[in-house]
Amino acid sequence: QVQLVESGGGLVQAGGSLRLSCAAIGGTFSTYGMGWFRQAPGAERDFVASIGWSDRLTVYADSVKGRFTISRDNAKKTVYLQMISLKPEDTAVYYCAARRSVYYNRDPHQYDYWGQGTQVTVSS
Repeated sequence: QVQLVESGGGLVQAGGSLRLSCAAIGGTFSTYGMGWFRQAPGAERDFVASIGWSDRLTVYADSVKGRFTISRDNAKKTVYLQMISLKPEDTAVYYCAARRSVYYNRDPHQYDYWGQGTQVTVSS
């Protein structure tokens, strides 16, 4: 069993930056593909970014490409989401997820473990 704990959310003005962290407790972190998803009120949970076992294996949603960067530190069992040039439409609860595969994936149904989420609010 793997527990995922997100942190780093908050309120920021448009154009600002935030870095989200997701720490894994239990499991073999280095063997998991990791992902970030987000859900705005009344909307479905959308893919944001995913990373495989290496920092070179990443994929992003078109809406965040060039502004968000996903990375991981296997020694610290942590995955990060660096967000810059934030927009009001980035406002959502951000969820970290892990899948029992070393590869990235866009599909939330391919993930086995989920965190509780952290709120990101971007004001205009």
